[in-house]
Amino acid sequence: MKYGLQLYSVRDVAEKDIELAMKETAAMGYSFVEFAGFQGKTAEEIKELLDKYNLGVSGTHTGVDQLSDENFDETVKAHKTIGCENIIIPGTDLSTKENVDKFIDRVNELIPRLEKEGLKLHYHNHSSEFLPNEDGVVAEYELFNRTNVGLEIDCYWAFNAGKDALQVLDEFKGRVSVIHLKDGVKGGKGLSLGQGDAKAAEVRKKAIEMGLTIVVESEGLDPTGLEEVKRCIDFLKEEDKK
Repeated sequence: MKYGLQLYSVRDVAEKDIELAMKETAAMGYSFVEFAGFQGKTAEEIKELLDKYNLGVSGTHTGVDQLSDENFDETVKAHKTIGCENIIIPGTDLSTKENVDKFIDRVNELIPRLEKEGLKLHYHNHSSEFLPNEDGVVAEYELFNRTNVGLEIDCYWAFNAGKDALQVLDEFKGRVSVIHLKDGVKGGKGLSLGQGDAKAAEVRKKAIEMGLTIVVESEGLDPTGLEEVKRCIDFLKEEDKK
């Protein structure tokens, strides 16, 4: 089984030396990466590093501001350069109904424009999207019902919001092609895979059955990002043997 890594997990290294982060990620056995910025590198330089370390790229976390009309062409070009088809908005302020409505309008404008360029737009949740906002609106379901945006389900944050990630994947079947496999305990404390209560093993199995792309994200830097994500890939390799 092939697994990816969201490079934010090793930001303590990547922010200073993204090449080292990519090199170590590949050496551990991750097959592809999801970017959270290029850390000052050009898209051409990033493509060279992907090729150098034989890494694929499953997506990027790209802020909605980078998809403004003035930045749109540059963002599209960068994704084409590195061979990445998936643009994932990592979150935005959906705390009011007005914000939700405005964001949905923008998403619905962006989707066909990106599709013409051979790119797909996704949205990554935290816990808040699964909970009523200050106007009582549950943003994740608004996105599901009122747009065709892909939903990158962060299974830990869904769990932290009181949802069962296994049920969420069933509920959003057809709209989810990639997940964040993450573990932790209620209250927002993330842990390495297999060390928390978020059903990491069961979610992994479910994702494989559904043919989803599995991206590991583990944010604790405990005691370093590389050590934490090494525990995660070791856990997954053991699960692969079962």
